[in-house]
Amino acid sequence: MNDYPLIKLVEVTKDYSLEDSPPYQALRGISLNIEKGELVSIMGPSGSGKSTLMHILGVLDTVTTGKYTFMNKDIAEYSMDELAKIRNKEIGFIFQSFNLLPRTTVFKNVERPMIYAGIPKMEREIRVMKALEIVGIADKANSLSNKISGGEAQRVAIARALIMNPSIILADEPTGNLDSVNSHEIMMLLTSLHDKGSTVIVITHDETIANYSHRKIHIIDGKIVSDLVSK
Repeated sequence: MNDYPLIKLVEVTKDYSLEDSPPYQALRGISLNIEKGELVSIMGPSGSGKSTLMHILGVLDTVTTGKYTFMNKDIAEYSMDELAKIRNKEIGFIFQSFNLLPRTTVFKNVERPMIYAGIPKMEREIRVMKALEIVGIADKANSLSNKISGGEAQRVAIARALIMNPSIILADEPTGNLDSVNSHEIMMLLTSLHDKGSTVIVITHDETIANYSHRKIHIIDGKIVSDLVSK
């Protein structure tokens, strides 16, 4: 365990400017720590601020006020290039809509972050196949991403999220487009990754999905209303 949390938010707010009306405050003084190796769900209804919080945690957006410390360094101190490197290497994103390149093979979808990072071709090939084996779809490596099932597509997205050995796996409604059987399989996969040491943060509105986590944070109207750890 580090002497510092992996993620630390202190009194974070996020405002959005609206034309002809006062700014809308999506986050209203969020403070929380997330330690390395946790499996956390951030829950809330539509409009609660959970997606905004996900964008802050994923360094896809910046805070209006407050402080976000990632791996013991204030995010505000990073340059734009450094933030891009964090998004590519330190944070593995999994989205509800999969965000795969269509008419492109499963292999090439998973490989893409390593190309951006300048990793040699031979190493890329080894790491892609290992990641696909972990998620159970190595046999689909040469299939086109738009010719596989939704459950398989989400496994590809998870493999892509793992490929850079990130500090955090950030999953935004990862089962939102899946049936209950595939949802269970995806959450069991994320749970197994956590059991092997990954830090996993799941953004969800679904209590059933949140129940896979050891810690559930509820956010309503831009504020944390509960933060519960399972015994």
